[in-house]
Amino acid sequence: MDRHKQQIKRDRQDLKRRAINSQNKSRMRTLIKNVLSSDSKKAADEYYSSAVSFIDKMASKNVIHKNNAARQKSKITNHLNSLK
Repeated sequence: MDRHKQQIKRDRQDLKRRAINSQNKSRMRTLIKNVLSSDSKKAADEYYSSAVSFIDKMASKNVIHKNNAARQKSKITNHLNSLK
């Protein structure tokens, strides 16, 4: 089987990107979980801003779909608004 240099490099890049995307998705899920598990409005506010910012960043880099980003932001916003 012929393996061209371009294909070998592409495989190497894909492995790196996949690892980075996996780490970023995990971080995003953790940030969302932090907001949803917060019971006080003050604590949730701190997590909320970082979570929304990171979700937007992932959507702009096409790691997640823009509708998925909107759905996640809506979920954490509704939770934040439900806290007193």
